Parts: sequence; structure tokens; C-alpha cells
Amino acid sequence: MKKNLAIAAGVLALAALILWIALPPSAADEAHDHAEEVSETENEELLSVTDAQIKSASIGLHEVSLGSLSQIIVPGTVEANPTGLARLDARADGTVRSVRKSLGDNVARGETVVLIESAQAALYSSDISAAKARLSQAQAAYTREKRLFEARVTARQDLEAAEAQLAIARADLNRARSTASAAGVNGQGNTVAVTSPINGRVTDTSAVLGSFVTAGTELMRIVDPARIQIEAAVPARDARQIVSGADATIIVAGQEISGRVRSITPALDPETRTATAIILPLQSSSALTPDGFVEVRISTTGDADANVISIPEEAVQTVDGKTIVFVREEGGFKPVEVQTGTRSAGTIPIISGLSGGETIASTNAFLLKADLEKSEAEHGH
Repeated sequence: MKKNLAIAAGVLALAALILWIALPPSAADEAHDHAEEVSETENEELLSVTDAQIKSASIGLHEVSLGSLSQIIVPGTVEANPTGLARLDARADGTVRSVRKSLGDNVARGETVVLIESAQAALYSSDISAAKARLSQAQAAYTREKRLFEARVTARQDLEAAEAQLAIARADLNRARSTASAAGVNGQGNTVAVTSPINGRVTDTSAVLGSFVTAGTELMRIVDPARIQIEAAVPARDARQIVSGADATIIVAGQEISGRVRSITPALDPETRTATAIILPLQSSSALTPDGFVEVRISTTGDADANVISIPEEAVQTVDGKTIVFVREEGGFKPVEVQTGTRSAGTIPIISGLSGGETIASTNAFLLKADLEKSEAEHGH
């Protein structure tokens, strides 16, 4: 029986070989070409992208996981932190004799930015000179009274009176020096120096060389780029779901910058009917400039559905009428068709196509879409 089965198998193999040889050359080639096309199609599905290219193109990666994202997205404004803004005013009436910094210049803490020639500066210097003279006179009187008292020529009360006058003269000199220092009187005694109390950059200036200014006139504003915050307007219905310490994402110029909620105002703005959430960036970025506009995605305390997958809306792209995401694989990204739900607050629920655990392209995923469309055009798809 086994011998008959072996003979039958051999006959079938021989028949198959004869049939292949008998095929016309064109049919054999067609079968070979079809196999190559299938192989090429499989390779075309993967967009070849290296780690270096991902970094260069600023393509963000998002780890897909179960659990809907409970977030809101609101507009925000970049503002200087209270400790990162300095308004520099004239400290005395006078004429602007020197302007040492211009708009956009960097300024160091304690650096002089404007010099004002002022009669008040001369008066302060004169007060210091007069106080020094009175102190010298009081010191001499005290020394003389002390010598006479030790020689038992004068009474103790005379020595005590001289000592009191000496203390008063020292206090007057200290007061005169403090007043001059507060006004910014420099060593020459006729000018007032306006200095910066912080490190930063000049963002506004109204100082004009040769102009006359009065005490209290604003001359410059300095902002420290490292001390900024985002003020986000939060609708009343969402304000109660935001707590201090909540995670936030600042979106500006195609970048996503991590942040954290420092606080949220307990009362609403009477005009806009919104609360203000203060967001502190957790990383520096040149895109965050004072008075600039941004979008902020804030995590809320709302309940999340543990059985739902939600991903950032920028991860979802439309190609040839299909909704796809780009899943990260070794050597590149693979376009995967998905079915989505209703977009909400910058996120999209995924009904099918992803199971969780995948890594997908999020920020700047449209660059991969453009690459895919270019590839398909070149292959005539």
C-alpha cells in the first residue's frame, strides 16, 4: 500500500513538472511578474522614515491606549510672569542724556539703560556733601568733649550731648546717601541712572535722547523670556473641572509644549463670562513670545471611558477618501485605515482599526500623508 502511494505521488510531481515546462514563456513570466507586484505592493505600504527624519520633521509620536482623553481645548495668550516683567520709570525730573539699549536688546540685572541729567541729582549730591560736613564737625566736637571730660574739665552731660549730635549727623548722612541711591544718582552727581532689576529683553521703549521727562515717566519695559505664563480663557461650564496641577499642552506654530495648570480664578470675567487658567510651560520655546496667541489643551477631572480609544485629532488624516492613521513600525510608518467617532476638544475616538498599544504619528502627521500621496502618484495609483 505504501509503495503504491509513493508511486502515485511521483507520477503527480512528474505531471506538474511537464505541465510547467509546457506552459508558454509568456504565461510563466506573467506569474513571476504577478508575484513581484504583490511583493512591491506590500513594501509600498510602509513609508520608510528614519528616527533622524522624524526628529528633523518634528513628527510627534503618540502611544495609543484604552481610555478616552478627558480634555478641553481653549484659546490662550502668552504673558510675562509677574516676576519676569519690569517697568523702568524715570526717578527724577530731567533731560535724557543717554539711551544705552534699544528695542529687542538683551539687558542684564543691574545694568544701566538710560541716564537722565537732573537738577534733583545735583541736589541729592549736595545733601550728601552737607551731611558729610556736619558729621565731620560733630565728630570733632565729640572728640574734644571726650578729652575735656576725661580731664575732668566738663560735665558728663556735655559729653552725652556731643555724642547725641554725632549720632544724628551719622543718621543724616545715611539718609542722604539712601535717597541718592534710590534715585539712581551716579558717581558724577549730576545724572540719574535708570537700571534694570531683572535679566531680560527690551520689549517696549519710549526713551528719546534729549527729551525732558518727569519723575514716574515710563521709559522702557523689560521681559524675561524664561519667566512667562499662558493665560487661558476657560468657559464657565468647564472651569469647575480644572484643578491646579492638571496636565496641559500648549499648541503654537505647529509645536506642542508641555505645561501644567498653576491656578484658575474662582470668579468669572464679567464681560467674557470665562475663568482664567494660568498655565506654566515646562520647557522653553522661542515660539512663546509675550502677547502671542496660542491654543491650550487641558486635562479635566471628567470621567474617562476605559473601553474607548481616543487619539489627538492631528493624528487622523484623509487619503483617497479613507480615514487613516500612521502606525510606527520598524523602519517607518504604515498607513492603517480606521473608523472614527465625533471629534471633541482636539481628540477623536477610534471605533475600529486600532486595538491599543500601537505608536502613531500625531503632530505633523500631514507630512507623512503628503509623502504617501506623492508615492502613490509616482506609481500611478
